[in-house]
Amino acid sequence: EVHLVESGGALVQAGGSLRLSCATSGFSYDDYAVGWFRQAPGKEREGVACISSGHGDTYYADSVKGRFTISRDNAKHTVYLQMNSLKPEDTASYYCAASRRPLRKRPDEYDYWGQGTQVTVSS
Repeated sequence: EVHLVESGGALVQAGGSLRLSCATSGFSYDDYAVGWFRQAPGKEREGVACISSGHGDTYYADSVKGRFTISRDNAKHTVYLQMNSLKPEDTASYYCAASRRPLRKRPDEYDYWGQGTQVTVSS
């Protein structure tokens, strides 16, 4: 059975940092790219960052470039999202997802999803 479990969400002040984790199991982790998405109330789910399998190529949305870093620990089958210089507009539920296709940006291009973790940034 496939599992993606996010953790690390919290309430944090603007300017602060958080590290989200996505622990995976039940699928061929080494063959999948993993992405982070977020969804705020009343808004569409948007891609934040993704990392390919193999060489670990990365993609970042313009809104987080330079502040967020995605990485993967292949020994632990876990993907991380380091979030620095957080802003109130980063407030959302954050989801990780896995795709057989590399560096995809749209939610419909992902095969497996986690349940999400809440990030709230206060001003």
